[in-house]
Amino acid sequence: MSDLRTVPNAVAGPSTFLDDRLGGANFLKRNLRKIFPDHWSFLLGEIALYSFVILLLTGTFLTFWFKPSMMEVAYDGSYAPLHGVMMSEAYASSLEISFDVRGGLLIRQMHHWSALLFVAGMTVHMLRVFFTGAYRKPREINWIIGVLLLTLALAEGLTGYSLPDDLLSGAGLRITEGVAISLPLVGTYITFFLFGGEYPGEDVISRFYSLHILLIPGILLALISAHMVLMWVQKHTQMPGKGRDNKNVVGAPFYPAFMAKAGAYFLFTLATVAGLATFTQINPIWLFGPYTPADVSAGSQPDFYMGFLEGALRIMVPWEINLFGTSHAGTLPLSVIIPALVPMGIIMTGLALYPFLERWVTGDNREHHIADRPRNNPHRTSIGMSAITFYGVLWLLGANDEISANFHISLNVTTYAGRVLIFLAPALAYLITYRMCLGLQRSDAAVISHGVESGVIKRLPHGEFIEVHTPPAEDIEAHVRGKEPVAMLPVAEDPTGIPPKGMRGPVGRLRARMSKAYGGEKIQLDDGHGHGHEDDHAALERSDDRSLTH
Repeated sequence: MSDLRTVPNAVAGPSTFLDDRLGGANFLKRNLRKIFPDHWSFLLGEIALYSFVILLLTGTFLTFWFKPSMMEVAYDGSYAPLHGVMMSEAYASSLEISFDVRGGLLIRQMHHWSALLFVAGMTVHMLRVFFTGAYRKPREINWIIGVLLLTLALAEGLTGYSLPDDLLSGAGLRITEGVAISLPLVGTYITFFLFGGEYPGEDVISRFYSLHILLIPGILLALISAHMVLMWVQKHTQMPGKGRDNKNVVGAPFYPAFMAKAGAYFLFTLATVAGLATFTQINPIWLFGPYTPADVSAGSQPDFYMGFLEGALRIMVPWEINLFGTSHAGTLPLSVIIPALVPMGIIMTGLALYPFLERWVTGDNREHHIADRPRNNPHRTSIGMSAITFYGVLWLLGANDEISANFHISLNVTTYAGRVLIFLAPALAYLITYRMCLGLQRSDAAVISHGVESGVIKRLPHGEFIEVHTPPAEDIEAHVRGKEPVAMLPVAEDPTGIPPKGMRGPVGRLRARMSKAYGGEKIQLDDGHGHGHEDDHAALERSDDRSLTH
């Protein structure tokens, strides 16, 4: 635990220098000594932050040469196989960046890899926050900002992915147009706004370019800034352990410890992205050729973050509703609307509402600064794993044609299997995860009750061989004992048989049942199995004592 009563020279010197000129010593001392937890999982969010910085730097480089125009030109650059081919200026300038600009291909691939890492980093960070309950009061607003950031990151990836105007990105853009135009009432207006008329139009690249480099990054910057400010102002969550409680933070100060760690971590992230860009080719647009609406590449796959929407489209049954007979104006293509809106709506809406739904079910209005171990809230962990499985099935089925081709399975079989698994797999994931959490809780209870295995085998007086258990290390015991029962509403009836206020009526009774199932202590820490070993150890010690006496 850092000593906050003394200020190191590394902080005092700069603070005094700036205070003499700006009068900000107290502000600097307070903030430079802010404590950050040491647990490795708290650095997951840094991956997304540093990837975003790399995105800004590499994206700025690419804007110097990229031409967001769909005007047709004849290619005369360095890539001989496409000489004389008519293509858009956007595609021609992307080829120029790849083959004629010094370092252009490296920067373009770094931009693409950092975009993937940005979304992946945010996703992993959000999962860490969810599974540890770090979204609870007072961090609900920051959680909502995180959900918005993830949603905008998907939109930013979609617009950037479409800019090169190659055949692969054009296929994705065609799907985007089909989804947009299928939306009731507003679909045609959205499509005409994006494409500037009938598909493919002449404006979509320039409009996506404006969205990609101005509007969405501006909103992302604002939300990331708000996210960081709230994180800074609010106390950090920390994992349970020795000396940790809701009133302190155990770790290292921002300056110089965390600042050095963050600087090294940024360089490590940059090196990883540069290494991937150097040794692992991604999005070789010159192999795909320019986009033409009549062509599509075999085995086309989007980037991973859009794969779940692709999978939803592929396994959806061909439903549609015709409101006015065969009139096109009254047709609702559910085979497109449901995949486009429902999976993402379930995931994003569920994420945004979960903190408030959990508080409604448990009645827990306390502030939480100690993070939960996922096993200690089995229902929350099971819900999270169900959502991951739901996403994973859709993502996997986004490549059902590749699965069929490489494993020699009928395409229809993979599609029908996906329609079953999308409902069955999340339910199985919930049940399996719940049982695993209870099993891990019992393991923790056994550690507290009987200690840990020492590797020492001894024989009891009556001939039985046992392994001697030793008390767990102090920090491990404190970590396990940091477990708190999941909050639960008071649902007991009064002596007259009347339920508590708020628990009456259909909604109240439903809330009471949900609270009873979700909350409470599932496995007590003193409920460990193998309860006979203490008696055996005691008998062994008594036997040893008697032998020494004799």
